[in-house]
Amino acid sequence: MSLGFEQAGFDVVAAVEYDPVHAAAHKFNFPECAVLPRSVLGLSGAEIRDAAKIGACRVDVVFGGPPCQGFSMIGQRMLDDPRNALVLEFVRIVRELEANFFVFENVKGLTVGNQRQFLDELISAFREIGYNVRLPWKVLNAASYGVPQDRERLILFGARRGLELPDYPTPSVLSAGKDVVLKGLAMGPNCKDALGDLPDAESFDTLNDRDWVKTDRWGKPSKYAAEMRCVGLEAWHYGYRRNWDPTFLTSSARSEHTSISRRRFRETAEGSVEPISRLFKLPADGVSNTLRAGSDAKRGAFTSPRPIHYRFARCVTVREMARLHGFPDWFRFHVTKWNGARQIGNAVPPPLARAIAGQVIAAAGAVPKRPKRVIDLGPISLLEMDMTQAAKYWKIAIPIGRRDRKSGARKRKQEDIEALHQQHLLYA
Repeated sequence: MSLGFEQAGFDVVAAVEYDPVHAAAHKFNFPECAVLPRSVLGLSGAEIRDAAKIGACRVDVVFGGPPCQGFSMIGQRMLDDPRNALVLEFVRIVRELEANFFVFENVKGLTVGNQRQFLDELISAFREIGYNVRLPWKVLNAASYGVPQDRERLILFGARRGLELPDYPTPSVLSAGKDVVLKGLAMGPNCKDALGDLPDAESFDTLNDRDWVKTDRWGKPSKYAAEMRCVGLEAWHYGYRRNWDPTFLTSSARSEHTSISRRRFRETAEGSVEPISRLFKLPADGVSNTLRAGSDAKRGAFTSPRPIHYRFARCVTVREMARLHGFPDWFRFHVTKWNGARQIGNAVPPPLARAIAGQVIAAAGAVPKRPKRVIDLGPISLLEMDMTQAAKYWKIAIPIGRRDRKSGARKRKQEDIEALHQQHLLYA
């Protein structure tokens, strides 16, 4: 969401992220953005303003995605899930910051069954603090906005009474692999468009020990891949250009697979699920399935189920996940596959966020300008910290259970109320 809003023309001035490892990754990519590595519970609007050094300046928009585990269609849906309390904290922050607009993002599961009652109550809560909400609400699919991934998310737009409400963005492309043709819409990117130019990670021995390599083995990029490689000024949209070296292949640590697994991967048809691992094999001419984050340390630290590459008998790398999500190649993730995949799986695809943010800009009557200034990324050490090191960097106590790498066993050293803090709210 931070990247998409920046690309649309916003200055993202503050971010709240409870997990210190993920907070550090945000700081690396947005070094001029204030990061508050803490829970939103009890965090005041005044503290956010102070961290962002904006004083009494107007806040144009608050955007965020409170935790969706309580609403997800994967697993049990429970209205009384304690993590749902953070949704109401989002409402409170919008009120305290007196933002002109808000954008609330969550999973499709919030719109079905008993969850509809919670959604209706949430809309009423926004109305009670003086905000109109765009109705009917919509579930948007990232594949309709130039992302080679089937990923649906509920989006709520809100505006203070008296201000124009943003409308939902019109789909910009026809999702790759669809059999229907809609007048005026070009076919969106497919998996081959996204990954075809990337060097094969398994051709570099160094990627067994680290997540980057300098190389000249790049293929000819598709239009989509050229944008991910930031070829041309327009690829940056209205965001700040970063100082980076495009000859580096990053976030590409290799994975180990047995010969038996590789045989099964090869034998699986594109667009199908491998029956033993239950991993989806990408279709070259279609889009990816929804990329998921896996579970956190408190719930066993299960690795994100990365899909099988359409060409190679292996799972995709973190960088390949990033391409399927719409992250440009300059954007970096934690050096471990577990944290890197988790950061992507929890993220809103930047092209979708950009389309959403553009609607807020239009409603505000603003005209975005392309900045001339180029900014440096943060130190690479921000992407190499484990939980203990990241907590020390931020000068906070370790907030969540650490991963047991040997067994993936759950850590239960803290009270269940800790689940309230598993959130990802970003503020602009």
